[in-house]
This record gives sequence, C-alpha cells and structure tokens, in this order.
Amino acid sequence: MLLEDLQVILKVAEFRSITAAATNLDMRTATASAAVKRVEASLGAELFVRTTRHLRLSSAGERYLPQCEEALKMLEKAKMNMREELGIIDGEIRIALSSDLGRNVITPWLDEFLLDYPNVSLRSSISDSNIDFYRDSVDMALRYGSPTDASMYGFKICDVPRLLCASPEYLEKHGIPSEPDDLLEHNGLFYQLHDILQNEWLFNDGKENIKVKLKGNRASNDGNLVRRWCVAGKGFAIKSCLDMADDLLTGKVVNVMADYKPTSTELWLICPSRQSITPTVRLLRDMLREKTEQILIQMKDQGILLG
Repeated sequence: MLLEDLQVILKVAEFRSITAAATNLDMRTATASAAVKRVEASLGAELFVRTTRHLRLSSAGERYLPQCEEALKMLEKAKMNMREELGIIDGEIRIALSSDLGRNVITPWLDEFLLDYPNVSLRSSISDSNIDFYRDSVDMALRYGSPTDASMYGFKICDVPRLLCASPEYLEKHGIPSEPDDLLEHNGLFYQLHDILQNEWLFNDGKENIKVKLKGNRASNDGNLVRRWCVAGKGFAIKSCLDMADDLLTGKVVNVMADYKPTSTELWLICPSRQSITPTVRLLRDMLREKTEQILIQMKDQGILLG
C-alpha cells in the first residue's frame, strides 16, 4: 500500500468528494479514484459509500481513517525531524500573498531565498481574498492580522504601522491637512473588501480616537491598485508602511499627519496546522522577520516612522 494512496484517501474523506480531493492534490480525478480502489482492495473493505450525488464514510472507513491519519502524522513528523537534523532544505513553497505586499516586497525576497536554497521551488498565489487552506492549493499564507481560526498555527513576523500617505504632487496642488477633519476637503482612495468600502478612517492622537468618513472617486479590492493611485497623486490612502516602503523611502509618497496614527496591524505567516511547520517554513519565517526588521529600521532612521 502506497503512502501517496493513503494521503488521497484522507483528502477524499475530508472533502467528501474524489474530484475535490484530486483538485486539491493537483492530480487527475481518475488517478485519485484509482488510489481509492487500491487501498480498498488492499484492506478488503469499502471505505466509502458512493451514490450518484454523495460520498460518505462507510462504517469501516469511520474506524480506519482516524488511525490512518495518526499513522501518517507520525511518519511525517519522523521524516521532518530527520531532515531537520540533517539540515535538508527542499520541497515546494506554496504560499498565498496579498497583492501589494506580495508583488512589491515579498516576491524579490523569495527570489533570494530560492537562490540560497536551489532545491526549493515556489508556487505563489497572489490575491487579497481570504485563503481557505482546504480549498486552495497553498500550505501557508502571509497575511495582515493574527489568525482568527483557533485550528490554524501562525508565526508573528512583525508589528506594522499604517500610515496616511499622499504624493508630494498631490499635496502641492491641494494642500497639507493638519488634522483628520481637514481630510473632508480631500479625495480618498479606498480599499474595498467583500463589498465593504473602507471609507471611514480611524486615527489616534495619543489621547483619543478620531473617526472621519471621507469622499473619494476611486476604490478597488486590489491593494496594489490603491497604492498606484496614491503614487500617481490621485488622493490620500491609508496603507501599511511595508506596502509603501519603497515609495516612502524614495520620496514618491510621504507620511502625512504623523501625529495622528491610523490603527496599526501585524504581519503573520499562517499555516493550517502545527504538522505543516517544516524546516523550510521556519527558515522562511526567520528570513521574513529579518527582512521586515531591516525595512522598519530604515524607515525609522529616515524619520518616516516615529519612535
């Protein structure tokens, strides 16, 4: 009995579908179906009850699958421990990245990582949509905000200040606001997530929270497009300082109203389970922590970030 076949069995049980399991594992449905048949033939029992519309575990499957899953976890852990002791770094990084951070910041870092570890390959999924580890073919996600699902396992990479940004050209033409209410006279560039327009901006001056609702003529569910509009002088945007790092350091945009701080966030590397933490993932985590720290220090040294 092949270990790969057992992995297919577990995916079929998880998705209650051979087709969905095959899609998740990047294989043909016929290949997954053949794996199920081989395991059932080896055991002399059907693990699934199939109808034209549904698939469910049989009584034999309900007994066998939990023990099979535990056995595979033990084998994988033993393999990981051995590879870690030997210092073996290989395999495929399947990572989900947000559009702005992924394209402009993380991708060049991953290119460096692949040069340092030539036995590692990369499959990058860039989107601002929420990631479903059971539907999408990714093993980790780099996202702003801590994990909300208790079953997930994550590494905090760094704290990330968010800044009110505008280009020097826009400020020269329209003036520089000195307090949040002044933004009511300016054009907002908005991020939109799940049809929710983020046009209410919250600031804190060290004493109280101040909320303003802006007007604007541009909105997008793509953070990278909002960044481009900001650099092009189309208005104000509230952005992660990491997303805008290159633009801030080169003076394409500036941090405006620095005494009034938008709500900060955190950057996390999230994995679906503790078992998915490989030596490669740990190295990637360490690289991300080191690189982000360097950028944040550089922005503090140039006075872009205060404190």
